[in-house]
Amino acid sequence: MKMQGPRVAVIGLDCGTPQLLFDQLADEVPAINELMKRGMHGSLESVTPPITIPAWACSMSGQTPGQLAVYGMRNRKDTSYDGLSLATSHSIREPQVWDVLGQLGMKSLLIGVPPGYPVRPVEGWRVSCFLTPPSADRFTHPAELAGEIQEELQGEPYIFDIPNFREQGEEIVLQQVFAMTERRFRVARRFVRTKPWDFFMLVEMGPDRLHHVFWQHVDPAHAKYRPGNRFESAFRDYYRFLDGEVGALLEALPDDAVVILMSDHGARRMDGGVCFNEWLAKEGFLRFSEPLTGPTPIGQAPVDWDNTMAWGDGGYYGRLFLNVKGREPRGVVEPSRYEETRDQLASLLESMPGPDGTLLGTKAYKPQEVYPEVRGVAPDLIVYFGDLRWRSVGRVGTGETFTYENDTGPDGANHDRAGVFVMAGAPGQPAGPQDGLRLIDVGPTILSLYGQEAPEGAQGRSFL
Repeated sequence: MKMQGPRVAVIGLDCGTPQLLFDQLADEVPAINELMKRGMHGSLESVTPPITIPAWACSMSGQTPGQLAVYGMRNRKDTSYDGLSLATSHSIREPQVWDVLGQLGMKSLLIGVPPGYPVRPVEGWRVSCFLTPPSADRFTHPAELAGEIQEELQGEPYIFDIPNFREQGEEIVLQQVFAMTERRFRVARRFVRTKPWDFFMLVEMGPDRLHHVFWQHVDPAHAKYRPGNRFESAFRDYYRFLDGEVGALLEALPDDAVVILMSDHGARRMDGGVCFNEWLAKEGFLRFSEPLTGPTPIGQAPVDWDNTMAWGDGGYYGRLFLNVKGREPRGVVEPSRYEETRDQLASLLESMPGPDGTLLGTKAYKPQEVYPEVRGVAPDLIVYFGDLRWRSVGRVGTGETFTYENDTGPDGANHDRAGVFVMAGAPGQPAGPQDGLRLIDVGPTILSLYGQEAPEGAQGRSFL
């Protein structure tokens, strides 16, 4: 029998940032402000690391990255040196909100929720996420839902993401961000009106792409900011537009729906990059079997594994891996010295000076101290260079520890720990600003609205 209960609608803004939505651009978002007045709001503490994947899955499962065995977009699939594999929808094996509701006969409508590709069946309807390649022959469940999207967009392509957004050029990215957002919300409005859903969730990637490409043009504190530049109003213009789309979607939702507007993580300016493996080589932890002739991705570098103790990977945060005897194929770190070596590296990283000679402020975390359980092949250290003011650059052969050019294309922002959370319409919910909100509490909160407990293993708890 189908359970009766409320309808809950989640509007996800990937990379939605408190200092923008709640402060600097607060006057540009009247619809979101009205939602805040009707309920509760506050900064939402993301997971470690604050990365799109696994963050959305953590929010909807109530579990940590360690429990999900997903530590970012790329993860080690085994203890070989073959590099990292991309996370997909199949990487998430723990039950999420819609799985619990589906077992009760309740229907979910999911649009763009990461990781959503390959598209997996759900009790209801599902449109895949930003991971969907242009060549995908199926991106909806059921398959015929794609025809309704094409009908609604009248020949305009549905945009999952902006491929290679860092290299497209700012004019193209700005146009595509607006088009992507408009089309996703247009499809959402059609489906929330025409599908008999119990739970609805949309995730829009526009804010994330906007922040990464344009932060340096908008933030006067950024080293690359130039007053009066062509894109100085990019954030203001987009957030005005986004608020209009959110407002139109709110009007399309049932009057009695509980509405949540949230993000998976925030953003902050990025000052530069730390060439992680260059630093490890200079410190004597990483060695090469032959000289490097130029910038080389670490996966293609001639690493002398028989004399290497550690290597790192690039991204918004650094992943450090120890070359452990008996674990890696040519490991050299004795298991009895594992903790000693890890502590030594954590201490060296946290005492690292920046380019001006002052302390960079790097934070190094052991997964076993961050998560209640560590599954899969986790990094031995999770490293926030400059406490996320600097990204991790994996390539070697530059000869420099610090860089001001991103190895994967221009990027002005890094991810930050604090996202946003707004909720209105929940029975008995608190009102006004709230402290202590955590991303992993969102899924359990939603389930509590349906009278359900979070699945076994969930670390989150209901706000209510």
